[in-house]
Amino acid sequence: MHKLTTIEKSEIGARELVIMMASIMALNALAIDTMLPAFGDIAKSLAITNANSVQYIVSIYLLGTAVGSLIFGPLSDRYGRKPVLLGTIIGYAICALLCGFAGSYSFLLAMRFCNGLFGAALGVLVTSIIRDRFVGDAMAKRMSLVFLIFMVVPVIAPSIGQGVLLLASWRAIFHLMAFMAIVVILWSWRRLPETLDPANITQIAPRSLAATWLHVASDRHAAGYMLGAGLVQGALFGFLNSSPQIFDTVFNAKDFFPIGFAIVALGIALANFTNGHIVERFGARRVSHAAVFLSILFGLLQLVAGYMVPTSLAIFLILITANMAMVGFIGANFSAIAMTPFGTMAGAASSFQSFTKTVLAAAVGAGIGQQFNGSVIPMSAGFLICGILCLALVVWSENGKLFTRPGTTRKMPM
Repeated sequence: MHKLTTIEKSEIGARELVIMMASIMALNALAIDTMLPAFGDIAKSLAITNANSVQYIVSIYLLGTAVGSLIFGPLSDRYGRKPVLLGTIIGYAICALLCGFAGSYSFLLAMRFCNGLFGAALGVLVTSIIRDRFVGDAMAKRMSLVFLIFMVVPVIAPSIGQGVLLLASWRAIFHLMAFMAIVVILWSWRRLPETLDPANITQIAPRSLAATWLHVASDRHAAGYMLGAGLVQGALFGFLNSSPQIFDTVFNAKDFFPIGFAIVALGIALANFTNGHIVERFGARRVSHAAVFLSILFGLLQLVAGYMVPTSLAIFLILITANMAMVGFIGANFSAIAMTPFGTMAGAASSFQSFTKTVLAAAVGAGIGQQFNGSVIPMSAGFLICGILCLALVVWSENGKLFTRPGTTRKMPM
């Protein structure tokens, strides 16, 4: 196994590192969003009779990422970021290929879980690698840039999936995922340096790991933001799970789905672009706290519109895009705030936080999606309730003092 003696040097710059990390994270988005236009075809091919049941293709992948989050953070703290990253992307590619050969829905779900299990490392290791180099608002800025580039994939992924379906069956979508993973493997193998400082290498010891997880969970400031991020992400997953049915059943606009989804995804992309330019000026807390309040407002407006103008696609797109933008402001900033206390245990802390957030988000998202009843009411209520609960957690975490900006120490850029 690769032995760390010094932080590896490489000609890779901060900009290329950010683009590479975004590309790695994009494999997860590719695994989720390209599937959405294929829900109907998969249901017919594998004899899925309950329209809402096909949503588990997304939920089971997310569950796999949650479980995997506990595994790969500690491994990367022990053996380094790069070897663990390369191994898990290879596993991701193999599982994607097997999904494409699924002959039953149960086998597809099993492979999707394994696909998500390996995919978990992608988000965990990206966060750890960025945390190895940056801290506080500087980390929030880089994470926003990562999310900004990463968000190109959700914008175009449904269109990619729809394009594949015009030329081949839904199985080819999984084969495309495997091909993209191979491209990322080659790039990372050639260009990614090892970022784990040898001084921060942590042996894998169950008691020590449990103590680390307990330390992360018991940190009031980190826990509130970790759980709050999970709730907000859960509302987003609720939209992802039910979005094909919403466009098809509620608005009778199945063919418009890739365009509508792209519009919504652009809301998050624009938010991350803006956040990357303002977070170091105003601070992660001030920006994200304002976004939480606005998310509650937009959730309320969505609910009202769902009752008063239930079939207005234009109003729906405006409000859901605005709320998704708030998710963009909240996500990167909450992650940076929650990770700030754990510089010397970034891998284990990131894995535990990712596990907790994803389990919570997957459960909330699945719950919201399964409530789909031919209207946008369940999804809109989900955004509103998750926003209110998120605000309560942030108030608890900050002892009632919002919009503060604690002093941070920033590492020198690469």
